[in-house]
Amino acid sequence: MKERLESLDILRGADMFLLLCIGPILRAVCKLAPGGITWLSTQLNHVKWEGFVVWDIIMPLFLFMSGITIPFSMAKFREGLRPDGKFYLKLLRRFCILFFLGWIVQGNLLLWDWKMFHPFANTLQAIAVGYVITAITFVYLKPKWQIVVALILFAAYWIVFACTGMNTNPQENVAMVIDKAILGSHRDGVEWAADGSWRFMKRYQYTWFLSSLNFAVTVLLGCFAGQILRNSKRKPAKRALVIGIIGIGLIAAGLLLSPVFPIIKKIWSSTMTLYSGGICFLLIGLTYYIVDVKKWGRWLGWLKIYGMNAITAYCIGEMLKYNSLPQAIGNALLVFLLLLIMYRKKLFIKI
Repeated sequence: MKERLESLDILRGADMFLLLCIGPILRAVCKLAPGGITWLSTQLNHVKWEGFVVWDIIMPLFLFMSGITIPFSMAKFREGLRPDGKFYLKLLRRFCILFFLGWIVQGNLLLWDWKMFHPFANTLQAIAVGYVITAITFVYLKPKWQIVVALILFAAYWIVFACTGMNTNPQENVAMVIDKAILGSHRDGVEWAADGSWRFMKRYQYTWFLSSLNFAVTVLLGCFAGQILRNSKRKPAKRALVIGIIGIGLIAAGLLLSPVFPIIKKIWSSTMTLYSGGICFLLIGLTYYIVDVKKWGRWLGWLKIYGMNAITAYCIGEMLKYNSLPQAIGNALLVFLLLLIMYRKKLFIKI
């Protein structure tokens, strides 16, 4: 990518730092405190079903930021260069690698047990789907038609739920029904018995196939933000302001529509897409203003250690256990030192 936003590396780093360091350590501290620290613990664990807390922004922000990179890395295709076979091979390569890494991290691929294999159950795979759709949309369509694509995907998801009477029961909603029908015994959250039989466990409530429509919308929102940030016709401060206004509007829309369709991250509901997208707009707008416009971000520069190797950080962190405070601190230091070595040696693993 010829142009690089320092604010994007820093925000991506903050997202990974929260996931791999702050979250695990503070959760361990909460467990040690007499009676626990309820308000803090609540913010560091996904909501059971409806609602939204700090911990729920990590995945949407990761998807959103993958979209921001597209207007920078693929600008040449909007400036006259026609996509060729190499373009599609690169997209296919990225898609396959992200899916493969998702299988390793959360798909149980390394167990070498076909029964335990989960083909679609990870954030990286959600990024893969959203990135491919967004990249093709960006390369071939003008901004106004990109917005139309986002609206079509958004509406399609909502319409499917509307056809079921907006049923949002954790195990009976249409997104879950589709996942169960397609994945069967290979859906994450399946329990196997000694006699070879299996059953769906009620504790698992995440959905992937229908939710991919809104995964793509989230990445598209990031792409829209990236196009605003790259628009040299506006002054940098004005770009930050526009992004902030859009963020507020999306949050308001998500809240206003939530009585009709609740904010539910586990199925990536339409209102969750709006609400989380608005927060992502505000976060990148604020970070861009602080780091790239006002140049106040030198003290945040260390977050690039995480941000410039975010995929590596995520994969390593997801495979570690954080059961106690010493373990959480030890793992956080281990990940940081590994990423620091890679950063100083300028070893950045890109997909």
